[in-house]
Amino acid sequence: MTHKKIAVIGECMIELSEKGESIKRGFGGDTLNTAVYLARQVDKAQLSVDYVTALGIDSFSDQMIAAWQQEKVDTRLIQRLENKMPGLYVIETDDKGERTFWYWRSDAAARYWLDGPQSAAIVDELAHYDYLYLSGISLAILPASSREKLMALLDRCRANGGQVIFDNNYRPRLWADQASAQQAYSAMLQRTDIAFLTLDDEQLLWGEHPLSAVIERTRAAGASEIVIKRGADACLIAIGDDALIEVPAVRLDTARIIDTTAAGDSFSAGYLSQRLTGGSPQAAAARGHLTASTVIQHRGAIIPLSAMPA
Repeated sequence: MTHKKIAVIGECMIELSEKGESIKRGFGGDTLNTAVYLARQVDKAQLSVDYVTALGIDSFSDQMIAAWQQEKVDTRLIQRLENKMPGLYVIETDDKGERTFWYWRSDAAARYWLDGPQSAAIVDELAHYDYLYLSGISLAILPASSREKLMALLDRCRANGGQVIFDNNYRPRLWADQASAQQAYSAMLQRTDIAFLTLDDEQLLWGEHPLSAVIERTRAAGASEIVIKRGADACLIAIGDDALIEVPAVRLDTARIIDTTAAGDSFSAGYLSQRLTGGSPQAAAARGHLTASTVIQHRGAIIPLSAMPA
């Protein structure tokens, strides 16, 4: 059995969930969700999962690392910065169950992971990984100079035979303007081997275009495997010039859907748990749908380990 390594790059924040006078604290982040769900579904001897970010030296950061280690996510490449802390967000829930998100992340530690004292050594190591995974949020939180360093890292990794995996997760409020985001995404897709595209985000960033145009633009940029996520609808997979593959989602009664947080993140994890260990695109997508459909039947981004599908 060949052992491979994937590094998931991004940000995890402190989460405060408020409902009435009740406040619950947790942790959340799109790439962290993917890292945890991927680690849960693969044999570590076959594929090890590292999380790459920067945190502070505070107790919240300590708790994050301890929790991730319990999930068998490797944390040795996480930098601890003395003068920084994790970002924070608050979820307000009204009487109708509608949620509003408030963020404090403009000086979060994760923004500086490419500028920390260990960053050069970490980059040198990441350049030899089999896979690097990141999202649109991983790009958006970085200063422009750090984004250039990230692109250079991706080039090095691919030159060494590694593959880059990108999930488009587009959040307009994290970008100075739409044009800046489009420029960064174009540069990213030129360095992407496997692209996960949530169709709603794709249209928000680039405007309304036919599905064929979305696929052709991404393919022309250089991605060899494109996975279109469409929520409760079938996902679509385009590999090279092969015919489009359609894999139906798991249908659930509305009453069973509790919380859609991390649905897309967990789909990507389920897909990669099969695809990066020799599974077919069809098997990978089926696992992605199964994982996501299980997650949305529970509250919160990370469901109990006991609730994971067999």
